[in-house]
Amino acid sequence: MPGARGASKGYSGRWLVLACFSLVACDGPPDRTPTLADADVATGRRLVTDKGCVACHTFPDVKWPRGGLGPSLHGFARQGLIAGQLPNQPGVLMQFVRNAPGLVPGTAMPAITMSDQEARDVTAYLLTLQSR
Repeated sequence: MPGARGASKGYSGRWLVLACFSLVACDGPPDRTPTLADADVATGRRLVTDKGCVACHTFPDVKWPRGGLGPSLHGFARQGLIAGQLPNQPGVLMQFVRNAPGLVPGTAMPAITMSDQEARDVTAYLLTLQSR
């Protein structure tokens, strides 16, 4: 019986070593974090007016119109959460500005038609909004 026990440990030990090597060899999933490298802040600022965001939100550098239905976006870049629920990160924000109801069901914010580039531009602009 001692030989059988040793053989069992040797087999499981080899399996453990093989499993560890397999994990070390894994590179993990590709980084799919969206980049804002090609985003244009000035275009994003223009888009919040063109897409109607100013009808519900106030922005520190937009004098008119000044919506009051949605929250003020003064200091938005320093907020930890989007809509009080989602992490304020570029990839999440890009999705939220396009399809808020898809991420936060029941929100009053509508889905807004915009291209990927427009979503990057708006996101880049929003992430520049510091406190007054």
